[in-house]
Amino acid sequence: MLDLESRGLPAGFVASCEFTDAAAAQGRSLGISPKSVFVPHPIQDRTDAEMSELARAAIDDVRALIAES
Repeated sequence: MLDLESRGLPAGFVASCEFTDAAAAQGRSLGISPKSVFVPHPIQDRTDAEMSELARAAIDDVRALIAES
């Protein structure tokens, strides 16, 4: 993400909320605070329709993440 942002490209990540603490710890260890969007967990066993709904619910946050760059 740092490489992308250093080239003027917006960067961030989307993950399930189960990984909020892990993402924060990783960011601290790397000395960065990456932009992120967290969606409800779990992801693995969701149907296509459920994943589409998660995406629809998160799209405004993802757009804002990109626009902040």
